[in-house]
Amino acid sequence: MFDTLTRGFRQARNRLAGLTELTAGNIDVALREVRLSLLEADVEIGVVKAFLARVKEAAVGRTLETRVKHAGEVHQVSASDHFIKICHDELEAMMTHEGDEIAWADGGPTGIMMVGLQGSGKTTSCAKLSRYLEKQGKKPLLVAADMQRPAAVEQLKVLGESLKIPVFNIPGESPVAICAAARGEAKRLGRDVIIYDTAGRLAIDEPLMQELAQIKDATKPENIFLVVDAMIGQDAVKTARGFNERLSIGGVVLTKLDGDARGGAALSIKEVTGAPVLFTGIGETTDKFEPFRADGMASRILGMGDVVGLMQDFEEVVDQKKAEKDAARMLQGDFTLEDFLDQVRMIQKMGSLKDLVDKLPLGGMFPGGLPQDVNLDDRELVRIEAIIQSMTRFEKSDPYALVREPKRVERIAKGSGSKPEAVSELVQKFLFMRQMMSGLGQNMGLMGKIPGMKQMAMAKNMREMQKQMMAGGGLPGMGMPGMGFPGMGFPGMGMPGLGMPGMGGFPGAGAGGPNMTKMKTLSASERNAKKAQRKRERDARKKGRK
Repeated sequence: MFDTLTRGFRQARNRLAGLTELTAGNIDVALREVRLSLLEADVEIGVVKAFLARVKEAAVGRTLETRVKHAGEVHQVSASDHFIKICHDELEAMMTHEGDEIAWADGGPTGIMMVGLQGSGKTTSCAKLSRYLEKQGKKPLLVAADMQRPAAVEQLKVLGESLKIPVFNIPGESPVAICAAARGEAKRLGRDVIIYDTAGRLAIDEPLMQELAQIKDATKPENIFLVVDAMIGQDAVKTARGFNERLSIGGVVLTKLDGDARGGAALSIKEVTGAPVLFTGIGETTDKFEPFRADGMASRILGMGDVVGLMQDFEEVVDQKKAEKDAARMLQGDFTLEDFLDQVRMIQKMGSLKDLVDKLPLGGMFPGGLPQDVNLDDRELVRIEAIIQSMTRFEKSDPYALVREPKRVERIAKGSGSKPEAVSELVQKFLFMRQMMSGLGQNMGLMGKIPGMKQMAMAKNMREMQKQMMAGGGLPGMGMPGMGFPGMGFPGMGMPGLGMPGMGGFPGAGAGGPNMTKMKTLSASERNAKKAQRKRERDARKKGRK
């Protein structure tokens, strides 16, 4: 969703490439690119002007250090690096907030009033927030007070039932009466948080505001959260301003960030209303809800990824002990296709590939951003799952059987609805990566018995491999460097699907030469010739040792 913003900051950085100082002249050229991208991303014009003025004030006349020491190492930095650092700090300042996301009541249940326009995802966000709070050890009660929209009450009841969270409603009563009675129900059920799902309209009108003001007076909630659809652009700021003037909102829940939203609302809302973005909705299911992190959002806008957010996603779906065992077996060469299938399913739980790649720090590998023709196809993970599930238990544990007996490949292709070439490519890539990972943990002989020596060798081998991939464009036919198969992105928690057939491959990463991962079926005479050649080579080596 931040493609437009990221492109503008990247072009601004390119304008400053090779320069050793920041002057008013070259800063204006870079800021022109930033201004265009911010306006195109629907950032409010007043916010754009204020942001650019702050960046220029911080950058012009600044003393630049060309060599910076960090973690014991000296790094070369340029004027463009300083410019991006200034932009990052200003972006973070625009969106950050201090303190807890939720103000808790001193005594009795804490009230959270959810308001917003119709279609913004308010009812779903209530359910997501209740699930989030329950994971924090709270006991929420959902209040269905949207008597305006047909089936709104039923929708919340269905969501509450799926989460095993009680939903309170009084049929035929007014929203104000329902909300006023909810506090007594919460005390009766022993609930410590009350989430009020209020009615919305297609646009802000006086009857809506009067109803919300009456609910606020009757319940006196500690928190009033405005739910805003990130896809409505600058209208999000107008909506936030209108609700804030009448209700004094305490925070914003930004929904549909996983869609085609341009991201301008995230930058504008706090600057205009003073109410920070506290939570974000990043998917349709109730688990796709997380606290808003200004530093992570600023990093993603600048194309530097969000590693902290990515690791939090991993922690949600990864069993740490199982991941450690998988990593150990992978380095020993014992990793099977069944284990690989488990990791494919783990990636599917984490969300879309596009969102995952968006959080990866790819600036070093792709300074110009991901190529336009890259296809992050989530359906490829489904195809991989179908292929592996079409294999027998023996074939999953011994993939070389598919190389020795090509008839098995044809059977699996028919069973999974794939082409034989796709099955062969998957198997060969898996075998290639397993061989590489087992090489990292290979036995060092007697030296390997010295405590710590084997781990040091593995770490050294991993660093050397990363240098080769960063310099040479990655593994042959593997798509994205270093992230083709398990263990290549995060030890023990590999990222299957990145660099797999569904990504379409990155230009320059394994392209332009023969595909080393593609299996070729040899004829009987060719196989015999290969055997004879290997025998001659063995005999020659034995003769040389005598």
